[in-house]
Amino acid sequence: MKPPFSSKIFGLLAGAFTLMGTVLAQPLDTPAEYAIIMDYKSGEILYEKNSRTPTAPASMSKLMTVAVVFERLKNGSLSLDDMFSVSERAWREREGSTMWVRVDTEISVENLLRGIIVQSGNDACIVVAENISGSEGAFAELMNQKAREWGMMDSTFANASGLPHENHKMSMRDLALLTRKIISDYGDYYGMFAEREFTWEKIRQPNRNPILDMVDGADGLKTGQTEESGYGLVGSAIQNGERRIVVVNGLTSSRERATESARLIRAAFNDFTNKVFFEPGAKVAEAVVFKGKNKTVPLYVKSQVDLLLHRSMTDTTKASVVYTGPVAAPIREGQQIGFLRVQSEAGEGKEYPLYALSAVGELGVLGKIGLAAKTLLAKPEKPRAESTQ
Repeated sequence: MKPPFSSKIFGLLAGAFTLMGTVLAQPLDTPAEYAIIMDYKSGEILYEKNSRTPTAPASMSKLMTVAVVFERLKNGSLSLDDMFSVSERAWREREGSTMWVRVDTEISVENLLRGIIVQSGNDACIVVAENISGSEGAFAELMNQKAREWGMMDSTFANASGLPHENHKMSMRDLALLTRKIISDYGDYYGMFAEREFTWEKIRQPNRNPILDMVDGADGLKTGQTEESGYGLVGSAIQNGERRIVVVNGLTSSRERATESARLIRAAFNDFTNKVFFEPGAKVAEAVVFKGKNKTVPLYVKSQVDLLLHRSMTDTTKASVVYTGPVAAPIREGQQIGFLRVQSEAGEGKEYPLYALSAVGELGVLGKIGLAAKTLLAKPEKPRAESTQ
């Protein structure tokens, strides 16, 4: 005997939640054309504005150049003491910021990294690209390959420095994902981003990142600016054991970039809180059972159900139970039935598997006969649509 329908059911079952009220308007805004706030530990997006739109990243894309070097340092194919030779092309690169490399000299990988991270040297990027891949174009292809490998689907690279090019684009989400990877995978080298200055060829240059002196716990990462991109910044800070990542672009001045980036990072810590909805083992809902000795089966979560939320949204989060049903008996205790989706108005949300709290046996022969008779006499029930409460 088949269930009366086998469509996917989306919905909240009776008594399951009291999470939703009236959805509020976006509680946070910014004059930046593109922005994102991400929690480092969970990867949850706390706020976003055009965050998946590819746009000119300017020098913020140097994080990708640096990440390629970091990967090679970690896997042992490069060392900080390795020496890279400076070509005439790299020496002649004077557009935008520069490390002031000299032709026909050799520079250590460690110094080149500081020339890119602290001084934002476009010439240093070319030196790295040519020595790793043979040419800047080949290095850009490597950057594209790594972007796909690392899940950065909204980015394409045409050079190592971020100088304007129609095929050189990144989204704010990809920059946040890349930042999270740099911090988690290459922590041995991350401290370079907090260095306040670096001197090369007797030319001392300060770190261009303004939040290092404006926000408690700020320790990175990179600024960017071209006429096309406007003013942008990738920043991160850690406070009370928690880390947040903020990326903005499309601001109108260096002053606005500094003040707005600092404001958003402070908001990332002060305006958001972790809301716990269910403790591990809590009953969440009940699923309808077909040809079972019980008509429903209670569902529970094994892990804590929580979400980082803006404080104004802690009582306005929507949640839904998703499962394919009715669920045919027999059902084992602990069998996964579906999942719980918890979603804030401003974020991507999270999903948690739902499991049967108890076993449900199958009806006997007489019970199945009775059920079949009821099914034949009953009017067809339409599958329920997705609902929130």
